[in-house]
Amino acid sequence: MQTLLLNNDDVHENANMTELVPAIEEAFAAFERGDAQMPPKSYIDLPQYNGDFRSMPAYMDAGDWDAAGIKWVNVHPDNEEQFDLPTVMGTMVYSSPETAFPLALMDGTELTMKRTGAAAAVATDHLAIEDASSLGIIGAGVQSYTQLEAIATVRDIQEVIVSDLDEERVARFIDTFEDEFDVRAGSIEEAASCDVLSTVTPVEDPIVSRDAVGDHTHINAMGADAEGKHELADEVLLDAKLVIDDHEQTTHSGEINVPYNEGVLSDDDIHAAIGEIVVGDEEGRTDEDGISVFDSTGLAIQDVAAAHIVYEHARENDNGYEFDLLGLSGRDD
Repeated sequence: MQTLLLNNDDVHENANMTELVPAIEEAFAAFERGDAQMPPKSYIDLPQYNGDFRSMPAYMDAGDWDAAGIKWVNVHPDNEEQFDLPTVMGTMVYSSPETAFPLALMDGTELTMKRTGAAAAVATDHLAIEDASSLGIIGAGVQSYTQLEAIATVRDIQEVIVSDLDEERVARFIDTFEDEFDVRAGSIEEAASCDVLSTVTPVEDPIVSRDAVGDHTHINAMGADAEGKHELADEVLLDAKLVIDDHEQTTHSGEINVPYNEGVLSDDDIHAAIGEIVVGDEEGRTDEDGISVFDSTGLAIQDVAAAHIVYEHARENDNGYEFDLLGLSGRDD
């Protein structure tokens, strides 16, 4: 058997959002049903390098298919300036649950962007108004692209307003999508008034006020991934139908981590986990709902579900590079 090496381009080409979004939904459902194993994300802190490593293993059984793997990912904020390297890099090891054979090694950075967008799309499908046609995005970095790509598969997005302090990033985003959408630069307030809002920034002081948010806006809070990060004003969270991906992760490092640990928010303010809504145990959007918020920290089950889609299509499309990682081809049986 051969292990498949899949680079950034291979992952991008084989992570079709129309299939990835349902796979991520299956992951949320499997987690809620108890058909998944996902040990807590572990951290190796490296203050001497101003960085850290994170390991994210998981197994999930979707019924028709199952998947297992582990993502090894870093956050080194000084990388770009000092070493001309990305701040975040990831490697995904995708293994056969039956034999443990390493089926693929793939770029985990592109995989993370794709599955993060898909997770927002799942939440949007369950929590946004049915006729949502406008999308606001605050933060025009790499994550913003997959937010639009994924959410456009579950709602008929016509208008896109992107807000970022970096005008060059906004210009690149507009250039990428102007042939497909009515996309323009705008203020935070303009973006927040859209039917759907995705926030993908690393800020620690909230930038989205309660007054800025539309009466029925659904918000995907995607930026917070560490203690202290916080994009939405507490009043937004308190007024919203609040949905999380995982209680332990969101209270530790998600959008709600600051107000939760300060006692501003409690478990009584959390409506449900997204998996509870996916399997039908809790309601998504109802006619009575105003603002809704999905607090996403990113789960390892999303990575293995996304890796499954990428691997299967890469095999079908003859993408990637096969190599004998374990030296089995020349083994004398």
